[in-house]
Amino acid sequence: MSKPSSQNGIALLLVLWVLAILTVLVLSFSFMARTDTNATVSFKEGIEKRYLAEAGVQRGIMEIFYRLANKNQVVVPEEGLEVWRADGREYQGQTGNGSYKVRIMDDSGKVDINALSDVNSQILRNLLTNLGVEDEDAVNGIVDSILDWKDSTSKGLGTHRLNGAGDDYYQSLPNPYEAKHANFDTLEELLLVKGVTPELLYGNREKKGLIEFLAIKPNSMPGPLQINVNAAPKEVLAAIPGMSPEMADSIIAMREEKEIMSLAEVPGLAQQQQIINLYLNPNPGFSSTTYTVETVGYKDDEKTGHTIKATIYIEGPNKFRYLFYKSPAKLLQ
Repeated sequence: MSKPSSQNGIALLLVLWVLAILTVLVLSFSFMARTDTNATVSFKEGIEKRYLAEAGVQRGIMEIFYRLANKNQVVVPEEGLEVWRADGREYQGQTGNGSYKVRIMDDSGKVDINALSDVNSQILRNLLTNLGVEDEDAVNGIVDSILDWKDSTSKGLGTHRLNGAGDDYYQSLPNPYEAKHANFDTLEELLLVKGVTPELLYGNREKKGLIEFLAIKPNSMPGPLQINVNAAPKEVLAAIPGMSPEMADSIIAMREEKEIMSLAEVPGLAQQQQIINLYLNPNPGFSSTTYTVETVGYKDDEKTGHTIKATIYIEGPNKFRYLFYKSPAKLLQ
């Protein structure tokens, strides 16, 4: 009489096991489906933010060509609009359910890293000091190492500047490599140079990074830096050896009113011939050909977005080519 009861108990256990397995399978399938859905939504939003950032790049390029086409002319924008300036200030745009922020920088006002030499490198020393690198040995080490990195004459010789670094240093690292002994192709390449840290290059929310004030221009060689006073950030002007604070303030105040067409317009500057020869472009009214555009694309009211950094070279009316394009880029949002 107990045999059927035993069989019923086994059958019940089998049913319970099957139900448990089915429950696990259903829950697993539900979790995977939800995960796939969330991943799809996240991917879709990421794509949307990337295209919003790209819209910001194209808007920035359009504004650059608009400025160049109307150079030295009085432009009265339509009500509610403004002419964008290439001085690093932030502008915003709206499209659909998203938005973008754009900064345009005229690279003619920055320090061309490939034009630096032993003769004019004091500007980089001053810039590093003003950015918070207080130790003089550290400053000299960074500057000499940058010059050594791009020095083609020392390739294969094992030589370097007093405070710099040659192949022997880079070969001694845990992941060894050689100095380039050629011009920098990107500013991010500076991270390979002895003494240059990500914080120094990119900065943080408390201070700007070195990358804000450097540029790479086509076909540049060591020589006069040719900095354009109409586009130079205050930090670059302050770093120019012999440039007094009064001169820098005069330049900034004057260009807010109108573009400086001659260095003779700046009180006291025309007499500083060494400054002009080593660091400044003697014709500040020229049209720049190299610009950097930084954008962030946001979806709805999100706090973080997709970042893009692009440097363009103007080849003619409404014609340009990219010198650098990075997406996503390391930018402070």
